Amino acid sequence: MAGDPHLSEWELSPSSVKRMLDAEQPLLLLDCRTAEEWATARVPGATPIPMQDIPGRVVELEELAEGKDVVVMCHHGQRSLQVTAWLRQQGFDGVRSMAGGIDRWSLEIDPGVPRY
Repeated sequence: MAGDPHLSEWELSPSSVKRMLDAEQPLLLLDCRTAEEWATARVPGATPIPMQDIPGRVVELEELAEGKDVVVMCHHGQRSLQVTAWLRQQGFDGVRSMAGGIDRWSLEIDPGVPRY
């Protein structure tokens, strides 16, 4: 897509994620921020599982991800890339990170989502 390509096999832009949500594609948008961050700002439809809880919830994630694309998000995109890499090592194929995290989502997609 001109002007908004998939950033890499590891990342998607917020606008790509928004298009997936708008098209009601089967998607698990996994928010790996802390509970405090989730309470401050969130993307509608995201599933909150803090980064530190993910290793203990792999079976749950496998069930949640069944038949869906998986996109991980955080505040700025660094933690979500770490979680993406870890999930891929666990056998989750094609998991990607939302580039720029919720901060970029707020700037480019929904200014009603608070920035912090």
